[in-house]
Amino acid sequence: MIMAAHKEVLSNKMYIFCEGAKTEPLYLSSYIEEFAKSKSKVIFIPPTRKNTPVQLVDEAIEKKNSRESVDGDVFWVVYDRESVTKYPRAKHKEAWDKAKKNGINVAISNVCFEFWVLLHFEEITQPYSSYLDLMSNSNLKERLKSVGIKDYDKGSDELYFKIRQGIGNARKRAERVNKSIEASSSNGSE
Repeated sequence: MIMAAHKEVLSNKMYIFCEGAKTEPLYLSSYIEEFAKSKSKVIFIPPTRKNTPVQLVDEAIEKKNSRESVDGDVFWVVYDRESVTKYPRAKHKEAWDKAKKNGINVAISNVCFEFWVLLHFEEITQPYSSYLDLMSNSNLKERLKSVGIKDYDKGSDELYFKIRQGIGNARKRAERVNKSIEASSSNGSE
């Protein structure tokens, strides 16, 4: 009697490469644990020392082309837009074009991840040029204190759990911010 060979069916994986070493991976891991754990894809947030948009895209491409990766795996790169003085537009375009050419998805925090955190609490119309600008000139510290975070620490594993109730509002607010930026861009301003 001939027995059929047991064929292991592997679930597709999602890899998320983050610029931040602590804040973004901790937030995303908690979000995934709460909302996406039962999804069909296994999700990995590999630690990385890469911290520029192009380096992150290169790392994602390397992983995608490795023997570990199979067709159907999904790759994301998450990084801060930052000011043009830190990463000129040409560098962002290079990363974006390279990602698109290689089937890598890109998620950008504009200007920094903390902007997304602030959207959990309030509508934002003021532009910020950097993390330091946002931390100095926004209500973020006060908003975090209102949920029990006295001193904001980028490596805090409690951030997600303290602000998670605002995720729905943050999404809606982010969509409005994006539409506003797109409208400004199409009118020739940026």
